[in-house]
Amino acid sequence: MHTNHQFANNTNTLLLNVSSNARIIIFATCIILCLTPFVSPAVALLMGLVIAQFTGHPYLHLNHKATHILLQASVVGLGFGMNVHSALHAGKEGILFTIASISGTLVLGYFMGKWFNIEKKTSFLISSGTAICGGSAIAAISPVIKAEEKQISVALGCVFILNSVALFIFPVIGHHLNLSQNQFGLWCAIAIHDTSSVVGAASKYGAHALEVATTVKLARALWIIPVAFLSSFLFKNNSRKIKVPYFIGLFILAMIINTYVPAIAIASPYIIKIAKTGLTLTLFLIGAGLSRTVLLSVGFRPLFQGILLWIAISTSALYAVIHWA
Repeated sequence: MHTNHQFANNTNTLLLNVSSNARIIIFATCIILCLTPFVSPAVALLMGLVIAQFTGHPYLHLNHKATHILLQASVVGLGFGMNVHSALHAGKEGILFTIASISGTLVLGYFMGKWFNIEKKTSFLISSGTAICGGSAIAAISPVIKAEEKQISVALGCVFILNSVALFIFPVIGHHLNLSQNQFGLWCAIAIHDTSSVVGAASKYGAHALEVATTVKLARALWIIPVAFLSSFLFKNNSRKIKVPYFIGLFILAMIINTYVPAIAIASPYIIKIAKTGLTLTLFLIGAGLSRTVLLSVGFRPLFQGILLWIAISTSALYAVIHWA
């Protein structure tokens, strides 16, 4: 604990020694680099993490809103590179995996929360974020269960830390095990929390993996609605205020246009390129938001729950896609 505080103090001292103008210049330079084809999603995330630890995010108060808008716009843009018929096939194939993994993760997360004596709402948010779609699920469910800011921050920090790890290690594991494009797309859609990291990992693996992963992940995100209703019952909240992910409808519309409107073929490659650049920038901003303060605020027990849940869903999903997909 003393070491953590000392590291945090050293980091704060370093941040104070960098002028405000210098931080903005460094930050802007990184953003410009993310807009070039030379920076991959994984490198962008790493750049963001470095910024967060050593110079600081000059516009941290705007970060959550910026990443939220950028991610949704990028996902809709990727829809212009997908075919409705292929997406329906991928969605049907992933439905059984989705149902089994979501229900299994929520049940396992409940018992882990009990065993580790983690605050009930924090544990449920971590379980929901792991089971469905990371930060989006946490953002949708937190008002339903009337979670406090600290509980939401801990759950988001846990999910974003593991997302960062997943973006680097999943493609390596996939290549090592010689997973097909279809298998990898299914696996990362089920086992990686956030849509941003799912798309980032799948895009490194291949075009078909990206199509499968995006479709299955967004179909999975719709489970926010029934899980939110379940949450309102479990936590005895009668307001039932649920945020529906409307951008999924726009993604479906983009796929329909790409499939049935031939004229869009002229513009779709440019839209997809812009969408992938937007995703790279999103991951940079996510990394830049993971400051030392955020990392330390998570705590050992919630992070341990998140890691164990993630290992459980990753290994079981990997076994399933290898043997049945």
